[in-house]
Amino acid sequence: MTAFQGTALVTGAASGIGLAVAERLAADGARVVLADLDAAKAEAASARLNASGHVTAATGCDVADEASAAAAVAFAAERFGPVGLLVNNAGHVHQARFEDLAAADFDRMIAVHLRGTFLMTRAALPAMLEAGSGIVVNMASQLGQIGGIELVHYSAAKAGIIGLTKALSREVSARGIRVNAVAPGPINTPLVRALSQDWQAKKRGELPLGRFGEPEDVAGTVAFLASTDAAIFVGQTLGPNSGDVML
Repeated sequence: MTAFQGTALVTGAASGIGLAVAERLAADGARVVLADLDAAKAEAASARLNASGHVTAATGCDVADEASAAAAVAFAAERFGPVGLLVNNAGHVHQARFEDLAAADFDRMIAVHLRGTFLMTRAALPAMLEAGSGIVVNMASQLGQIGGIELVHYSAAKAGIIGLTKALSREVSARGIRVNAVAPGPINTPLVRALSQDWQAKKRGELPLGRFGEPEDVAGTVAFLASTDAAIFVGQTLGPNSGDVML
């Protein structure tokens, strides 16, 4: 496997899956920009990686804001060259029964996950198309495939990401851009730990593997999709999900 070696931009990279992805890509030789709403936390993570000999930088980014998304892509290009790998990972979680959801709850979920994926990809895609090559990896969820109790809005947003991934692949694959998605099951991250203990216990009991995954499990899947071994993977949704979804 030949790992990705160019400029990578990872959103939501200050912690959890995003940080694990940034660490893995940097270890594989990529120049990585860590983008996160919490700019200070992203800067601290980047400093730790650079102290270990990696090449990274950090920037604040609200993926739901059009100007902020464009600025993050421009920052990456200025520091390390045009973005050749975009990992749309920024996420947000909120737990509630459907009948208790406010429109603002739904709108925020769609804004961060689905609108954010759209805006970041739209900002990065022109340079990829000009170069005739590029990779986009979108972070979906197994709940976008099977749904989740008390997570209707989250499930809807993630299902939208899977649909976006498939449709965009049909538009740009022939022009050298590979777009795929990763749909993790529950992973030991701050986002999952923010869900209720009852929800976590029930979900753990549903998993054939009997346990949640680790951020590094997802990072390995992203690294594969960014590598030459995934050269004919387009529009796919890979599932490091502890068996919650079996296709």
